Amino acid sequence: MQRIPTGNWGGQHINIKVTTKSATIEYDCATGVIQGPLAVDRNGNFNLHGKHRMERGGPVRADENPRELPATYTGSIHGNTMTLNLKVADSEVETFTLEKGKEGELFKCK
Repeated sequence: MQRIPTGNWGGQHINIKVTTKSATIEYDCATGVIQGPLAVDRNGNFNLHGKHRMERGGPVRADENPRELPATYTGSIHGNTMTLNLKVADSEVETFTLEKGKEGELFKCK
């Protein structure tokens, strides 16, 4: 098994920072985290589990805790391109294309 290369991966509406032990994900109006190991098979495919937190626009109350939902992150890496499929709880799958070394193009909730 190999690991997802560390560093920044970015695409439209998503940015992932990969370290040796975890990955933090930022979307337009959500965040996520995947705890390692961030393994890929010999064909570059991965199937990882983590958490997903929705955000919303406007002020956030001091006592407000965003709800964490279980998430499955599947996909593949070929060269410097990652295809990521996000499945949160019972929702539809969302697919993102990311490039190694790029910053994501985010449009944050306000």
